[in-house]
Amino acid sequence: MAADDLRELLLSTTADASDPSTPLSAPDLRLLIDRLRLRSDRLHASALSFAASHRGALASSLACAASAADSSASLESSLDSALAPLASSPDLSDLRALAERLLAARRELAERQEHLAAASTIASLAARLREARAAANPLDTAAAAAELKPLLIDAERSGSGEDGPVVFGLLRSDWEQLVDELQVGLAKNVEECMEFAPEGGKVVVRATPRCCPSRKQGVELPVALQALEIIDALDYGMAKIADLMMKHILVPAISNIHVAVSVEVLQEGGPEHSVSVLSIVPSEELKDNKDGSSLYSRIIDIIKFACKFICMENSKWVQSFAKLTWPRISDMVITHFLSKAVPNEASKLIEFQDVVRSTAEFENKLRSMMFLSPDRKDGKLTQFVDDVEVHFAVRKRSEILVKARNILVQYDYDNPLESGDRGDSAVDLLFLPEKCFTSKSVLLLLKLVHGALKDASMSSARVAKEFCFAARDVLLLYKAIVPVQLEKHLDSISQVAAIVHNDFYHLSQEILGLAFQYRADFPIDLQKQVVFVDLAPIFSQMADVVLRRQIQLAIDTISEAIDGADGFQNTHQPQHYESAKFSIEQVVFILEKIRIMWESILPKSTYRKSMCHVLGSVFSRITRDMLLIDDMAAEETLQLQGLIHLALENLSSLFLSLVENDDGSSKFLDHDTWIQLDVTVPSLKKFRKLAELLDMSLKSITAAWESGDLVSCGFTSSEVQNFIKAIFADSPLRKECLGWIVRTPA
Repeated sequence: MAADDLRELLLSTTADASDPSTPLSAPDLRLLIDRLRLRSDRLHASALSFAASHRGALASSLACAASAADSSASLESSLDSALAPLASSPDLSDLRALAERLLAARRELAERQEHLAAASTIASLAARLREARAAANPLDTAAAAAELKPLLIDAERSGSGEDGPVVFGLLRSDWEQLVDELQVGLAKNVEECMEFAPEGGKVVVRATPRCCPSRKQGVELPVALQALEIIDALDYGMAKIADLMMKHILVPAISNIHVAVSVEVLQEGGPEHSVSVLSIVPSEELKDNKDGSSLYSRIIDIIKFACKFICMENSKWVQSFAKLTWPRISDMVITHFLSKAVPNEASKLIEFQDVVRSTAEFENKLRSMMFLSPDRKDGKLTQFVDDVEVHFAVRKRSEILVKARNILVQYDYDNPLESGDRGDSAVDLLFLPEKCFTSKSVLLLLKLVHGALKDASMSSARVAKEFCFAARDVLLLYKAIVPVQLEKHLDSISQVAAIVHNDFYHLSQEILGLAFQYRADFPIDLQKQVVFVDLAPIFSQMADVVLRRQIQLAIDTISEAIDGADGFQNTHQPQHYESAKFSIEQVVFILEKIRIMWESILPKSTYRKSMCHVLGSVFSRITRDMLLIDDMAAEETLQLQGLIHLALENLSSLFLSLVENDDGSSKFLDHDTWIQLDVTVPSLKKFRKLAELLDMSLKSITAAWESGDLVSCGFTSSEVQNFIKAIFADSPLRKECLGWIVRTPA
């Protein structure tokens, strides 16, 4: 009992008991003992009273406690028995080994259970395969094969991947063999229900195969097709008869005009032995087939026959037959009818609308028969006729390109001026007040181009686009063919090369005018899309390339002739003079030959510019060689002067071709003419001045330099000094003159 409780017992007897610091006296202790005894008796009496009143509940609780004690003792005994084998072991190795043997036994048991289940499954599948093979009805065999397919083929359901048991692979092989044998047999059965005439044009469809009318070995046509459908081999079974129907029935019906379709249904011993016959027979009746209606009618009759007597109006079978035949049917209709019906003239496109209408009706009829899908994905024929304008334009484009190619390949470039049409080939340049000679081929090509663009201006946007592309292709065809075809001519100085230059130049100018001439008449959608101006720089550049190549070839050829003069050295010796003279004559001959070729062909401005360029190079080369002579005898100067005069006299006709009066009449080589030539060919002025210098005195040469006359002719100070040193011997006068030349600024 707590101290506080004891102190409470004393409160009633003494006032000092409330003070915890006051010690208890002996009388207080005796009083406290008495009161404790009294309270203990009361508590004992109360406990006995409670036990007496709750005796049953207490007895039950005691019984449960006794039972729990007995169970605890039993568990302790069992635990002692289990741990008894370990009493003598220093570690738990035996317990670990025991546990491992227990786990191994459990795994082995699970594996055996799995093997047993797999063996049971394999046995079941093998039994079902045997039952499928033994089934007399192909429908039962097909159904069994279809049921076994997900079990043997579907890896997710049967675990038949590459890592599966070998026996599953054997079962799959057995199943595949069963399906192959079944589909081959059924396909053969279907084929035997058809009989095609060897000569074509006739098919007989029987309900049962012709080789076994009693049906002991074969099955009825619908049964065979149904079985094929079950094993997903309907297309395989239909393939052969689809090919035979195309070969013997549809091809004759589509490719021949004067034929008709005849259908006859025979009853031989009841519906199970019915025989249907379709024949393609000649027809004397001449029908108007411009819109294709009679052709479409024949095809519909054939497809109706196939749908009714072969496919038994089963939608799946009809779709399979259609999938195997329609692509070929549509291609044949396009080849034998629609492509031929495309008009040759734009004005007849309206008449083609009858073909468009009948073709649309034909495909709609096939859709109502479930032969074509309703989503119009198989509308190959209507797509073709809807694009008839494009087909028409593509055909015209091809025709234009064929004509253009024939023109370019067949034209005789070797004799362009002997064809008798030179006058017709002298054309006016579009942006220059000049004429030039072009090949007849270019004029014919331009005629094709203008014709195509005129047709484009009167056509719809789609057709006009094809015509415009055809016009561009014609122009590009010239660029692609001619340079390759005439490569040898372009690599030499030739009349043909000059004509090719004119062709490219003329085409570049005509191309610039095409947009201005036709664009306003094009359909609005096409006015900004179709352009030709991008081709003009290409052709202009090609013309420049050809011309520059000819100029360079001319300069190279003349340079080789000048090389024969050996720098015009020692011309006072007869042998060297003759070589130099021959070289000058060769130069004159080549230049005159080039003049004859170019003057009659090139535009005047182009001819003059090109010839001046060649002459400038020639006179510069001869002048330079003569000025490089370091020592000239008096006789040698006269010989060199004579060679210069020889060249100038023999080139008089060439010089006259480079100048012209305002009224167009030719001039003589007078003072004014030489002035004009000196301006156009600066090196000619220097060349002529050199002839004068060869006959001038030292003082005259010095005076000419001081006056600036030699500078205006293109002479430099060093050239004049070297020239004086080469002609005049060393003397005080020469030194004085050379000093004057050095001191006088150029």
